[in-house]
Amino acid sequence: MRKIAVAFVGAALAVTMTGCVKNDSSAAGDGAAGSAKPIEVKIADDKCELSANTAPSGTIKFSLSNEGPARNEFEVLAKDKLQIMGEMENLAAGDKRDFTVQLEEGTYYTACKKNMVGSLVGLKEFKVTKGEGVKISADDKKLHDEAVTKYTAYVKDQAGQLVSATQEFVDAYKAGDNEKAKKLYPLARMHYERIEPTAESFGDLDPKLDEREADYQQADDADGREWTGWHRLEKDLWTDQKLSAADRTKFADLLMKDTQDLHKAVYAADFKLKLDDISNGAIGLLEEVATTKITGEEEIFSHTDLYDFQANLEGARVAYGNVQALAEKKDPELAKKIDAKMKDLEDTIASYNRASGDNQWDFPPYTDIATVAIGLEKTPEKYTKKQKELSDKVNALRAPLAKLTESILK
Repeated sequence: MRKIAVAFVGAALAVTMTGCVKNDSSAAGDGAAGSAKPIEVKIADDKCELSANTAPSGTIKFSLSNEGPARNEFEVLAKDKLQIMGEMENLAAGDKRDFTVQLEEGTYYTACKKNMVGSLVGLKEFKVTKGEGVKISADDKKLHDEAVTKYTAYVKDQAGQLVSATQEFVDAYKAGDNEKAKKLYPLARMHYERIEPTAESFGDLDPKLDEREADYQQADDADGREWTGWHRLEKDLWTDQKLSAADRTKFADLLMKDTQDLHKAVYAADFKLKLDDISNGAIGLLEEVATTKITGEEEIFSHTDLYDFQANLEGARVAYGNVQALAEKKDPELAKKIDAKMKDLEDTIASYNRASGDNQWDFPPYTDIATVAIGLEKTPEKYTKKQKELSDKVNALRAPLAKLTESILK
């Protein structure tokens, strides 16, 4: 298991700190890649092969193809092989997707991860060379700076609220007040779900906090570690497979410690976000909804998935909102489509909220409206009508949102 990287060092190009980004418009060839030709990545359970192992600095586009039977993810890692500079998760069998990231000159590593847990597959060095300077207008730089500043503040705020909400949940759980803990569980998790892409950048911190039992069982390193985090406590609260009193305390304390570690990480002096972290974060949150929330596999014991839906969408809305001005300037038609599809999905999810008032949530169990995954079976055989409506609207937003990063970095 990799160590936790608690500092999101700005090894990738931070457009907020410079008046230009470095790139090269030449096509890839003989091990090099430019913005004109994406780097092809062939992924399978036992391979992660790139068509080129170097590229000029600036905006780099990868064309991903999952040829294996298992769900997978692609990662770009810093020189320490711990810190994640960018990733594309939830690549289902047969998926073909583009992934855009911005990197400065330096040494990186690329790898894949079967089932999104366990050991890295196909870890290889990836060199980013010095590219040509591309001027950024003063207006664009101002929009870049404002987006990064505002979104960084949002991440820190949510991390702080997560600590408080998790402590309240842990106190109730350790006191044996299961009914109160059940009510607090989905509400506390919403703070985490809004900023999950940032949490995932810190090495193995996300699995410690949010790993599902099915993913833990499939991980190749499961024998050497314990299953911890929210879903360990979820299983104890909602099933007959109860933990001992000692284990309840142990796993609750671990959840609190790991949550505090996340808070410390985003408040570290060297924590920095980039423009593509924001846009790729919005994309990643919708991918979460499309691939794990729709099927009901995320909250497989509590069926509180609609709270996660709401939080993921809120996080995507905030992330998109911070780059929306740039998107409207660069590609107004794309921005218009994203906004319309996002509003449509927001209205649909809101229709299931039984609470009244701003920032109040009371969703029914997901099983009331959906056929859900059971055990290691990720996909229900057939969706209900309401479930299919949600899925269709998620996919309608997912398509234009996937183009956001490439659009705002061009």
